[in-house]
Amino acid sequence: MSHTAANPACVPSSEARSLSVHAEAHVASAEELALMSLSARLLFENGQSTEKVVSALDQLAEALGFRAIVFPRWGELTILINDGSGSRPEILAATPAGVDMRKVAATIGVIDDVCSGRLDAAAAQQALETIGRFPPVSVTRFALLAAAGAAALGVIFGARHPASLLLIAISAGVGACLRRWLATISRNPFVQPLCAALLAGAIGAIAVRLQLSSALRLVAVCPCMILVPGPHLLNGTVDLARARIALGASRIAYAGVIILMICTGLLTGLSFGNACPCRRRRIQCLLGMT
Repeated sequence: MSHTAANPACVPSSEARSLSVHAEAHVASAEELALMSLSARLLFENGQSTEKVVSALDQLAEALGFRAIVFPRWGELTILINDGSGSRPEILAATPAGVDMRKVAATIGVIDDVCSGRLDAAAAQQALETIGRFPPVSVTRFALLAAAGAAALGVIFGARHPASLLLIAISAGVGACLRRWLATISRNPFVQPLCAALLAGAIGAIAVRLQLSSALRLVAVCPCMILVPGPHLLNGTVDLARARIALGASRIAYAGVIILMICTGLLTGLSFGNACPCRRRRIQCLLGMT
C-alpha cells in the first residue's frame, strides 16, 4: 500500500473522499475483526501507551479497508467498527496490568507488515497468536538482570563496599526468583511485590544484625526500587495529561497499590529482622537519619 493510501489526510480531498467511500463500502470479515481484537489486546495488556495503541489500531483498520475508533478503559477495550454494514462495537476484556515490550515490539512489526501489504489478515493473525504464546524470559536471565539493576542503583546512591553491593545483588536476584515462582501459584498481582519487598527488608535487617553490612538503607531499599512499576506510573500520567481521566486514574491507582505493597513488605521485613532496638530507630535507619 502506498504512503498516500495509508494516510488519506495527506492526499487531495477528492481522493480522500474516494478512500472514505471505499472504507464505508467494505465489510470487515471475521478474520479482520479477529486480527483487530488480537492486536488491541496484545498492545494494551503488555505496556504500550494508550495513544500508541489507538494510533496503531487506527492504521491497521485503515489498511484493512474500514474505520475503527478505540475507547480504552481499565479492564475493557471497546472498538467501534465502521464499515459497509454500518457501525457496531467490538468489546474486549483486557487489563493493562502487564509489561512485556518484546510482545509489543513484535505486534507493532506485524501491524507494519499488514499496512505495507506484506501480510494478509490470516497470516497476520497466525503471527499474533504466536506472539501471544511467547514465554517470559528465563528465570536465570531475569534474576541476573534484577541483581545487576539493584546493584547499579546501590552504586548510584552511594554504596561503596563490595559486601554491600553483593548483598544488594543477592537480595534482588533471590527476590526475582521468588516473584517468578509466586507467579506460578497465584494470579494476584500484588503478592509478588509484597513478598519480594518482605524478603529484601529481612535480608537487609539480618545483614546489619550479623554485621555483614552497615548500609541497611541501601541493602534493604535498592532491591525494592526495581519493583516500582515505572511503566504504569508513566502511562497513567500520560493518560491524565491527555484527558483520559478514568483510565489514567486507574493506572495510577494500580501502581499506587503496588507501591503500598512494596512499602508494607519492606517495613515488615525490617521488623522481622529486628535490626534496630525500636520501631522509631528502624524507620530512622531506613531513611538514612541519625
